[in-house]
Amino acid sequence: MDRVFNFAAGPAVMPEEALRRAAAEMLNYKGTGMSVMEMSHRSAAYQEIFDHTVARLRQLMDIPADYEVLLLQGGATGQFAAVAMNLLSGFASYVDSGHFAHSAWMEAMKYGDARCIASTREEGYRRVPANDEITVDPSADYLYITTNNTIYGTRIPEIPDTGAVPLVADMSSNILSQPYDVRRFGVVFAGAQKNIGPAGLTVVIVRKDLLGRARKETPNVLNWTVMADKGSMLNTPPTYAIYMAGLCLDWLADQGGVAAIYQRNLQKSALLYDYLDQSRLFHGIADKGCRSLMNVTFRTEDDALDVAFVQEAAANGLCSLKGHRVAGGMRASIYNAMPLEGVQTLVRFMESFEKQHR
Repeated sequence: MDRVFNFAAGPAVMPEEALRRAAAEMLNYKGTGMSVMEMSHRSAAYQEIFDHTVARLRQLMDIPADYEVLLLQGGATGQFAAVAMNLLSGFASYVDSGHFAHSAWMEAMKYGDARCIASTREEGYRRVPANDEITVDPSADYLYITTNNTIYGTRIPEIPDTGAVPLVADMSSNILSQPYDVRRFGVVFAGAQKNIGPAGLTVVIVRKDLLGRARKETPNVLNWTVMADKGSMLNTPPTYAIYMAGLCLDWLADQGGVAAIYQRNLQKSALLYDYLDQSRLFHGIADKGCRSLMNVTFRTEDDALDVAFVQEAAANGLCSLKGHRVAGGMRASIYNAMPLEGVQTLVRFMESFEKQHR
């Protein structure tokens, strides 16, 4: 069977070039006579893979030397607790802009005084709070945001200025999709399974002056200082996921890096949103001022028709378009590795479906 266009929200589409290279190296990585899957994480061959992945990420995101790059496990969900356990001593400010932002706030409240300072929950998360709705308290330990909301298809269009208050960002679903100045953040973290590589790897980028603040009861695997001191290898890291991430990052570098892929992402998302804006059958869900470039949410006015659309699309090689269970409708996740051809094919199918059902 030919490969489909996979619009899944994560685990998600990865570059074919990276997958083919991994397949070619599966049984014998660079003459070692073994797969990366079998390789000791303490070996020189694997350390080279690890160091390359970190270096490539530093290059693509222009990460300064005064930031640690940690390659960990536990997903972004694990970092919901880790953020609070590493930084929260007085109180922290949270922006509640979506399902995972809300979950992060709920998790932080287990460990201290976490305050929601802005929320669009009662509006169904159709938009994110505007910067003029966010009051930065200079005495906060940190201010927490989620740059892109996978489920509801929104993003923060302009990063708030938090002054001296460390800004913590969950970038799981749009990291590497557009340029961000890492220097504006105290901490950036992301699950890998959307724009970095396969599931199982979590990237944490933390400014070094924020290390050493962890609560004494923080588990070592969640303690950024311990993991930085151990080179992310206190325990066995997700070795193959790190290797695959390196291949995907190599692919991104070959595309021209983040600035170049951002232009491609603007083109892909505009193509789909432009169609939705003129359609008489489908309509977008997120407010126009904060639409995501990565996760496009839409629906018809008929739940049964939504189901039929998802089923017929899958039969035509356009897979995983069903919306998240808490939001319904449809969602097309068009991450970096989704080619323009995939979005063009989706729009053509939507046009055909609309002609049959409007």
